[in-house]
Amino acid sequence: RESRIHARAQRLAERLGVRAAAAHALLDVAIGEGRARQDGAASGYRWLRLLPPPSRIAPFARCVPGEWQRRVLETAMARVLGAALDAGDLDFLRERRLGIDVTDLDLHWVVGVRDGRLAHVGGEAEASVRGSATDLLLLASRLEDADTLFFQRRLVLTGDTELGLTARNLLEGLRWDAVPLGLRIALDRGARLARAARAAHSGCPAGDAA
Repeated sequence: RESRIHARAQRLAERLGVRAAAAHALLDVAIGEGRARQDGAASGYRWLRLLPPPSRIAPFARCVPGEWQRRVLETAMARVLGAALDAGDLDFLRERRLGIDVTDLDLHWVVGVRDGRLAHVGGEAEASVRGSATDLLLLASRLEDADTLFFQRRLVLTGDTELGLTARNLLEGLRWDAVPLGLRIALDRGARLARAARAAHSGCPAGDAA
């Protein structure tokens, strides 16, 4: 929807003789304000405090059979990163191991490219990305960028720095429109809910919750 709004604004700007960059920047401000208002409204829902934080769900998450976790993880990666894999952007992961540590859920996966697909490969990770479930979801949904999350130490890279930075740069440059629309909507709504719930538990506005 935002892409259609930007396209319509660019056509209007051209007719009015307004610089395309200026029209785009102005619209980004309006869209950002709209998102902030939505997030602010969500943070006021007191019922969000009834949702348990991820750390309390961790014991139940660990009870999920590893095979089920693997299938869910591989399906999600295939849908989000399928276009990047087909384009060869994930070739740097061939015969390499990248860890994903969800700290508050106490979950750990090691992924790599095997037989032409992104898969859970196990073993010891050469590099790892560590962060809370909410922050990893915010990154996946593009609600927050990788630079901000890593600068604020909400996501942390350990191990082989070159491998970790390559993975981070890939996520930062991932084409959002290449992700299936239904999944983009689900990620966006899920990340907003998780951020608002965290804000409700911490007692601060959703946009300020760390």
